[in-house]
Amino acid sequence: MREWFKLSHPEGSGFFYAPTGGKMNRVNTKTMIRTQDMTKIGVLSVIGFILMYFQVPLSFVAPPFMKLDISDLPVLLGAFTMGPVFGIIIAALKNILALIFKGTMTAGVGELSNFIISSTFAFVASYIYRNHRSYKGAIFALTAGVISMTILAMVSNYFVVFPLYGKVMPMEAIIAMGSAITTKITGLFTMMIYSVLPFNLIKGFTTSAVMMLVYKKISPLFKNWK
Repeated sequence: MREWFKLSHPEGSGFFYAPTGGKMNRVNTKTMIRTQDMTKIGVLSVIGFILMYFQVPLSFVAPPFMKLDISDLPVLLGAFTMGPVFGIIIAALKNILALIFKGTMTAGVGELSNFIISSTFAFVASYIYRNHRSYKGAIFALTAGVISMTILAMVSNYFVVFPLYGKVMPMEAIIAMGSAITTKITGLFTMMIYSVLPFNLIKGFTTSAVMMLVYKKISPLFKNWK
């Protein structure tokens, strides 16, 4: 004989049958959870990819190849509602979609940088928030995420991203773009201080502000997804 059992789960609930004696059909349960997560990941990755088309240049602080967007918002939503690792997966998928459908003007270097920064932001912020689930906790978590991503952005851009980009465009031309913004930029290090640093702070806090506005309204849609 088989009996029906009701299973409750943060991602949803449903009825499953199992042999009399109490053993539930764990295979069906895990399959349901996995399918729900995959669907959420897919939806958020596509939204993130679409948001990458809506970019605003910050010509007062950043060269033309660095533009502001809020494509990290779906990454944060996924990380906050499902977990830090899911945020990293969404960050990776949105950039893969961008490479496939949007193409790249930086030989993939810009997408690599976006992934590093986006996943760091989401991982740090969501990890802290999971242990401090309050309004103040969210502000603290997002602030820590912004600071972490900005520090890593400076390190990764200095040692990896800009040197790689320098193989596509002469480093002298990149520095010249920075010098056109401010004469304080005279080399790669000063580019990090006077361009990469403020750009990522502006981008991070802009995304955080939008996240604070929409999270409580949108998160129930993902938590109660069936």
